[in-house]
Amino acid sequence: MAQVLNRMGYGLCKVVKAKLQKKLHKRMISSTTSKNLSRNQQTSLKVKPLSMDYKATVNIGGYSRGGKTRGDNQAEDHGMGSTEKYTPCGILDEDSGQLLYINFGSSSYKTRDFIVDTLIQWWKTMIPEPKQDTELIQIKVDNGPEISGVRTQLKKKMVEFVDLLNIPIQLLYYPPYHSKYNPIEGYWGILEQHWNGGGAKLVDVEVMLSWASSMSWKGLYPILSLSKTVYQKGIFLTKKAMKQVESRLQRNPLLPKWDILIQPRLLVIYF
Repeated sequence: MAQVLNRMGYGLCKVVKAKLQKKLHKRMISSTTSKNLSRNQQTSLKVKPLSMDYKATVNIGGYSRGGKTRGDNQAEDHGMGSTEKYTPCGILDEDSGQLLYINFGSSSYKTRDFIVDTLIQWWKTMIPEPKQDTELIQIKVDNGPEISGVRTQLKKKMVEFVDLLNIPIQLLYYPPYHSKYNPIEGYWGILEQHWNGGGAKLVDVEVMLSWASSMSWKGLYPILSLSKTVYQKGIFLTKKAMKQVESRLQRNPLLPKWDILIQPRLLVIYF
């Protein structure tokens, strides 16, 4: 029967994750961005658009990554014993030539503190002129469990980050099952192809950073950093503490979970 199906053109094909479990109208996907862009244009704000997301945790060692290599093509038969792991958190600056900043966290567990610390490190890499010209930072993120708008610790850290920068930040969440439209997702695919197609076995952190730094897109290379901070997991705020944090959040009445604006409390000096 298999031979008959093959002759008829019904050969085996790779199963692709292409069917959405829940379909939302295209207008609904872009409604958050369009509504707020129109509001920003009316007030003539200088917006810094960002795209932010995690990549899957990278296991360090002589493991097969599904790619090809030259020379020693022997790899560990199992990848379950990796003790050294790194989690890439990326920030894509859509306004400055698609510049990509990647922070590799060691034992970060994708915590909310690690996310905000990555934003702080990204801000420090910017030159003074864009900092002074920025009047609003828009961050496009998906609805993943690590960066979801319902996370209490994330909202607390974002409020502190806004007060530190003295610049409003707007969090724009993609609807469920539509995270693939986040612009930074394309860069993660390029990085994976760069590792696998170039013959990389990530035997240590130096090799990992070397291959990541040599990835290019349109002639540009990413800015990398390595975090050795070990963050605590399972941090949650009480309802009383969340009342103060929630009072700083301005939620879009039409999309309260997907559009959150945070205004600074006091005027501070840029660092």
